[in-house]
Amino acid sequence: MIQAIIFDLDGTLVQTERLKAISYARAVRELCPFETSEEEVVEAFKEVVGLPRREVARALVERFALENVAQARMTEFAVHTPWQAFVQIRLRHYEAMLADPAVLRNSRWPHNIELLREARRVSCKLGLATMSHCPQVQRVLEVLELTDAFDIVASRDDVESGKPDPEIYLLVAHELALPPAHCLVIEDSPTGVKAALAAGMQCIAVTTPFTRKRMHAKRLLDKRWIVDDPGTLRSVVQQMMADQREARSDNESTCPL
Repeated sequence: MIQAIIFDLDGTLVQTERLKAISYARAVRELCPFETSEEEVVEAFKEVVGLPRREVARALVERFALENVAQARMTEFAVHTPWQAFVQIRLRHYEAMLADPAVLRNSRWPHNIELLREARRVSCKLGLATMSHCPQVQRVLEVLELTDAFDIVASRDDVESGKPDPEIYLLVAHELALPPAHCLVIEDSPTGVKAALAAGMQCIAVTTPFTRKRMHAKRLLDKRWIVDDPGTLRSVVQQMMADQREARSDNESTCPL
């Protein structure tokens, strides 16, 4: 039975993929401001979102012919490759956006946050499992007024291996004192879904414009558990819980959503 809901942060509670895409676009524009539109870079980012930072940066450097101009900035950042200089330029733009509370508030995913608040209202156990580092997590939760929303928050700093390794989800289940099978994960990306499934948890994917195509192509979940229309999220969660209740003959409690 589902007794806890564990949320991802980036892309699930806040639209960080969009912010990251914009930061890459602004970095590209900084290096060649008259040759590439922001929209063009955002579309290119959709093709590599979810890949390691090095692969994303190298792909965009190649796509927009930034090798020489990025190489000229290597000394400025004390790095040894053009892609690293590009990453440092992009991080400057990204950190500036994260420092602006209005940007974060305007980037909330209201459907997932509403599910979180409803689960808290009915005393469901709640966890957060994110690949962001602790200071960034604290900043985002503070701005979104979710600092006290979770029973346990686990970040990239708490585990040796990142998603799709299941370590972070198993850690959260352990801290909640629940078997993994009693946890429902809300994710947005194939990488996060893989981690949840590898941990032996139930999972519902709420897709975004940056993850929708890949999520369906990967076929990691039954299509019933892939939410493209956020207005249906609560009913999908309720359906999964109903299925869980029907599959068991005991009277074990579940989250009363």
